[in-house]
Amino acid sequence: MFSLFVNHMLPCAYKSLFGIDCPFCGAQRSLLLLLKGDIGDSLLMYPPLLPVFFCAILFSIHLANKRIIAAERVKRYSMIVLGIVMINYGIKLVTALI
Repeated sequence: MFSLFVNHMLPCAYKSLFGIDCPFCGAQRSLLLLLKGDIGDSLLMYPPLLPVFFCAILFSIHLANKRIIAAERVKRYSMIVLGIVMINYGIKLVTALI
């Protein structure tokens, strides 16, 4: 089953155009590792995966029933996750230059 996903992963348009990783490069491979049960390798591949995944769950719950999770809470958490993603991206770019 996983070979189907591996053979049909989406290419990164940002990397194709500019030649450098985008802030989400590695997320697909990290998700596949997580689905296989390799949590440690998944977090090494793309550390912000779990916060991004949790943010998507919160947003989905908010869309299903706005009374369960307030929009302000989803916005606040989304900004925190965006900060985590950008810090990870900055570290990735700096380590690529070294």
